Amino acid sequence: MNHFTQRRRITGASLLLSAALSLALLAGCASPQVSDYAAEQPQLDLRQYFNGTLDAYGLFTDRSGKVVKRFSVVMKCRWEGPPGLETGVLDEDFTYSDGSKQRRVWTLKRTADGRYTGTADDVLGVAAGEEKGNAFRWAYTLKLPVDGKVIEVQFDDWMYLMSGQVMLNKAQMSKFGFKLGEVTLSFVKR
Repeated sequence: MNHFTQRRRITGASLLLSAALSLALLAGCASPQVSDYAAEQPQLDLRQYFNGTLDAYGLFTDRSGKVVKRFSVVMKCRWEGPPGLETGVLDEDFTYSDGSKQRRVWTLKRTADGRYTGTADDVLGVAAGEEKGNAFRWAYTLKLPVDGKVIEVQFDDWMYLMSGQVMLNKAQMSKFGFKLGEVTLSFVKR
């Protein structure tokens, strides 16, 4: 075997090994799906949990993990309509650590397949969500005021029911695929 043939085999083997490692890394980086939590308890039903008054406490961390802002929320929630196709209103009053206040009113609709859609004044388009087991995953684009401008940021928002009274929420914010920070929140049902 000459030097050229031997080098070609090594290069081919290196490419094959590189491709195999890349596929393994991609498989390992696959994001969780809401169906991964289908067997988890307690079973979440958004219509039951987000009904009545809830208190929430949260914080926003930047991409380095530094806490940028803390906040509390009082939510007044109700559902109306035929069973299985109800419409929910989640009226959220935010109070931030700097004393500023904000209000967001979500209108949620449960579809026939058990998924949810939602709209709010500061949400671009329609949010889409799905619940399975104790988890709810929610994706939407929020129009966020920053330094006198409004930027559109994408939220990958996960909620996990811990008990009949407590739900934990972790949302990743990104723009153009780059992580901007995270919102961590705990809900407590009154």
